[in-house]
Order: sequence, then C-alpha cells, then structure tokens
Amino acid sequence: MENLREQRGQDIAKVAILGRMSDGTWEVPSMSGNGKYIVNPKVGTCTCPDCEKGNKCKHIFAVEVVMKRQTTRHADGSTTVTESVSISATKRPTYTQDWPAYNAAQTNEQDEFQNLLRDLCSSIRNAPQSGRGRPKLPMSDVIFAAVFKVYSTMSGRRFTSDLRNAHEDGTISTMPHYNSIFRYLENIEMTPILNNMIAETAKPLAAIESDFAADSTGFASSRFVRWFDHKYGVVKQSHDWVKVHIMCGVKTNVVTAVEIHERNAHDSVQLPALLETTAKNFKMMEVSCDKGYSDRRSHDAIAQYGATPFINFKKCSADGQKGVWGKMYHFFKYKQDEFMAHYHKRSNVESTFSMIKAKFGDAVRSKTDVAMKNEALCKLLAHNICCLISAMYELGIDPKFQSAA
Repeated sequence: MENLREQRGQDIAKVAILGRMSDGTWEVPSMSGNGKYIVNPKVGTCTCPDCEKGNKCKHIFAVEVVMKRQTTRHADGSTTVTESVSISATKRPTYTQDWPAYNAAQTNEQDEFQNLLRDLCSSIRNAPQSGRGRPKLPMSDVIFAAVFKVYSTMSGRRFTSDLRNAHEDGTISTMPHYNSIFRYLENIEMTPILNNMIAETAKPLAAIESDFAADSTGFASSRFVRWFDHKYGVVKQSHDWVKVHIMCGVKTNVVTAVEIHERNAHDSVQLPALLETTAKNFKMMEVSCDKGYSDRRSHDAIAQYGATPFINFKKCSADGQKGVWGKMYHFFKYKQDEFMAHYHKRSNVESTFSMIKAKFGDAVRSKTDVAMKNEALCKLLAHNICCLISAMYELGIDPKFQSAA
C-alpha cells in the first residue's frame, strides 16, 4: 500500500503544479478536481482524509519528490550538491486501557443499568388521574420500560421477559403491556422529561469534562419521503429520518445537551441552545465544531460562555473580520498545527454517534413524529447511563441524581 501511495505521489509531481506557501506549507491539487490539500513538510501532515487516518498519503510523497534535490553538474565542471528532504508520516497516538475496570463495567453493565435507571425514574412525579376511564400507568414505570427496551434492542414482545423480571424484583410497581410502551412513546409529555434525564445523567461527570464537541446525525425510520425530480421527470423516494443535534464531552463521550427538530434543521442554528443547556452543569473551556458551524454567530455564542471556539474554517473564509471570529481565523492561519490539535477533539462527537448506533441501532422503529423523537432520546439516555457505568468502574465516581421531572 505504501508503494502504491508513493507511485501515485510521483505521478502527481509529474503532472501537477505544486505551490509553496510563505509559511513553508505546500498546496497540492486534488486529482479529482475537488480543490487543494495543504501539506506541511515540517511535521509530515496533510489535510486529506487519508493522512488524517495516520497514513503517509500520496500528497506527502508528491511534495517529497518536488523537494528532493539532486547533484547537478554544470558546464564548467562544477557541481552543486544539496541535501535530500524526507517527510515521515505522523504517528497516531495510542491510549492505554484499564482492562480489569473495563471488564468489570461490561460484565455488570445490565445490573448497574437497571439500578441507575430506577434511581433516575424514582424522582419523576406522576400526574394525578383526571376524568373517567382506565387508570394511567405511572410515568416513572413507563419511562423505565421504554428506556430499558431501547437498551435491550429487542422487540416489544421478546422484551416482556426482562420487564417481568424487573417487576418481580420490585424495580417497577406495575407491569406495562408492550403495546402500552409503544402508546406512551407517542405522548408528548415524555419529551421534556427525557431531555431533563439526559442532562441529569451528565451532571456526575462535570468535574471531568471541560472540552466539548457538537454535531448532528440522523436515525433512519420506516417512513418514506417522496418528491418529484423536475430534472429527470420522475418521482423519487428515500427514508425519512430523525435529525439529532448533540453536544458531548470529549473524554467520556457523555451527551450533555440534545436538540431534535425537523429533519433539515441547520446545525449552527441549534448551537446556542446546546451551549445554554451544557453551561448549566459544566464549566466549558473549549468547544470544537466542523465547518457547518463556521460563522460569526457560532464563535460569539461559544465565547459568551467563556469557552474558546475551535471551528474549522471554510475555503471561502477571508481575513479582515473583527471580534472572536477574526482572532480565531488568525490563530487558524498562522498556527495551524496548534489549532488543528485542538480542533481534532471534534472527532469524539463522531465516536459518540458511532457508540450509540453500534449499540442501540442506527434506526428508530416508531412511526409518528413524537414517538420517533422520544425513541431517539431514549437511545441517548441509555448511552449516557452506560457512560456513567464505565466512569463508576474506571474513574471511581458515585453518581447521585436529583429530580428529573
């Protein structure tokens, strides 16, 4: 693979024009025509996706070919000899794992999950019965059943055995029918309770988390969206999805705030609400976001809470702006290596999404808007509880919850 990258780098050096910048970096054009990549020969880095994975990419090899000097013999017999320059790929850092603590957290996770979820739900106040009809199920039992079902990843019918065991152990006071769980997911009153519970499960990690990252992702649904394509004159369709905007800690991957709106909601518009919710429980030092948040309002919103914004800049970004945006642009332009070291903490929000989808599924089974939103919130809450369990065994924290209602 290395030889293939080297060969492609030699091909780029033959046909492309590589430009050397005043700061010592090189511009290497993309062979697919999608702009240019920046190579820094001092540290052996490139802005292409291949190099970000820790590989010595073809663009680095191309710069290496251009920079390499050879012995030149002149007509008068004199020679000019210069040193060859070699660029080494950046070695990706590795992290140690406390395997005994990890094994203990994993082997006891389901028991600890039920205990923490029970403690969290015990503070939920149940609304008094009004009018005639069948008595309502306690909201605490319904939310416990819904979150525990999402955690189990099983269907409602097969989950009944686990729910029956929880009832026999006294974890819940009533035994909801699996259809009742589905019906209550369509209750809009569950949404603010689940949001508060997510924030509550993040509080015990306030002493650990000071740097945060924000982004959005989608959870597919069984519904379809159809539209007419005027260019080709045909009707097209695709799966509908729930778009979830979150802010998470970069150390424990705990979700500190969540916003769910319509599926095409812009990322930067949700950032102020995410910051406000996170700031209630955490002291923010840094916030990292991708180019979707690259505007003056996002920079100012982060700085408002005393944090430093590390938001990647778009190619069309220009100098001359004032305020926080202008200061961070100068930081990005003249100390790019240091800037990117902070910015790449943003990858932890992608890890958070990967953790949630790998463990609890990348789709929701519900079909109504309210139920899909509540099911997505249940996934995030289950993820936070799992993060707490890991922190209990690996960091020695003892989570205590206040009222989540």
